[in-house]
Amino acid sequence: MPAHQPLTGHDRPGDPCTIVIFGASGDLTKRKLLPALYNLKRLKLLPENFAVLGVAVTEGNDEIYREKITADINEFATEPVEKAEWDEFVKRAYYISGDFNDAGTFQRLAAKITDVQKTHQLPGNVLFYLAITPTLFAKVVEQLGAIGLTAETEDAWRRVIIEKPFGRDLASARELNLEISKSLRERQIYRIDHYLGKETVQNIMVFRFGNSVFEPIWNRRYIEYVQITVAEELGVELRGGYYDHSGVLRDMVQNHILSVLSLVAMEPPTSISGDSVRNEKVKVLEAIRPMEPEEVIENTVRGQYAAGVIDAKNVPAYRSEPDVNPKSNTETFVAMKLEVDNWRWAEVPFYIRSGKRLAARTTEVVIGFRRAPLMLFGKQVDSNVLPNRLVLHIQPEEGITLDIHAKRPGPKIEISNIPLNFNYREFGESTAATGYETLLYDCMIGETTLFHRYDSVDASWQIVNPILDVWQALPARDFPNYAAGTWGPESSDELIAKDGHRWHHYPLAIPPCAEK
Repeated sequence: MPAHQPLTGHDRPGDPCTIVIFGASGDLTKRKLLPALYNLKRLKLLPENFAVLGVAVTEGNDEIYREKITADINEFATEPVEKAEWDEFVKRAYYISGDFNDAGTFQRLAAKITDVQKTHQLPGNVLFYLAITPTLFAKVVEQLGAIGLTAETEDAWRRVIIEKPFGRDLASARELNLEISKSLRERQIYRIDHYLGKETVQNIMVFRFGNSVFEPIWNRRYIEYVQITVAEELGVELRGGYYDHSGVLRDMVQNHILSVLSLVAMEPPTSISGDSVRNEKVKVLEAIRPMEPEEVIENTVRGQYAAGVIDAKNVPAYRSEPDVNPKSNTETFVAMKLEVDNWRWAEVPFYIRSGKRLAARTTEVVIGFRRAPLMLFGKQVDSNVLPNRLVLHIQPEEGITLDIHAKRPGPKIEISNIPLNFNYREFGESTAATGYETLLYDCMIGETTLFHRYDSVDASWQIVNPILDVWQALPARDFPNYAAGTWGPESSDELIAKDGHRWHHYPLAIPPCAEK
């Protein structure tokens, strides 16, 4: 079975529909969306009857667009492109160009959708994907609504996928939601988080609730702390203009990391689909008490990278990156301690960190269990043996590591920490994927589990907003404060050391799958 089958267990193709991609000439479309749609076609999960309609400001027509995406898929496909499969796909691709602020663009779009649906005898289902700058989200939805393109009927759905970020802060997120809600019902809005399309993230629920050995100990009695790390070796690359107005707190914590945290900490849902899961995730976020200003200073760390060395190459400081203010106070690293104030997690710290230009590319969740009373084996053994840890590796390798204790062979009692590793690539034949396949497929069948509902967006901004307010009022005076190629500022280690813990750095990743 392919590794990227949808979480919900459906194996039918998506509903026949027209897929309209705003921002069709952009990087997201060519690097992720088109390869994901092609992969779905190869997996027989894309409906046999479909059409893809690209919309962008770049001049072009159907033929020019087909030539462009053919070149793009050959460059960015996750597996070798099968010509017959692609030929079937590309003949269903269409294009219109126009300004997203111009009502005429949407009139031509409506006419083009009608023509495409007539050509391929498609039903009225339309999926709109907004792969565009966030400043245009509300305007595009307003234009779609004004011309009737968001109106649903009994036999035709209309759904809109919105990329992150959903607002810059709590106030702007609420304003954006108010604007798009004038044209869309909540059930039509699919706020995407590509992290939730990753296998290990999806498997958190199966791992927790499908294994009787873990669920009974998944609480404050047995777990001492939780760590979530999203580390990147890359800098801001060519995204300096965007990133310098965003920072890692908005870019990673408010959406990706808090999404993963809520999956780790939530209560068992009544089912693994739809609002049952989303209800439980929101409860977790609402249980994280927003910090007071003094707590922000005490429990958060921010950093910005200086020049350094990564992979034996010199890399520039953040302030020297293209389109970055030379005096920028934007953070490229964040670490913080959060607490989930509910019955299951009271007094269990959740440590989260994320940053650019760090020592390794790794995303992982570490569950630190409370120490067993090893005095049975002597004080020396007790002091040298680390508590058990469970590590959920999300990238670059997807898998699970469980650190256990075992006696070394020999006459003396010597206890060692032994990692039990599981690599997803050893689970069976897998299909290389972009991370968007499951999410696009779920939207086509109306499965909302892996998408953000607005109340979760609001709850996450309520957690992040007080931190943003304090950081804005008290600009950092020590930037840059960590060298590229390190694990961030020393104050990050001090943050977690205050509680007697340390960040998990080893192993950085699970061993690669053995060649067969």
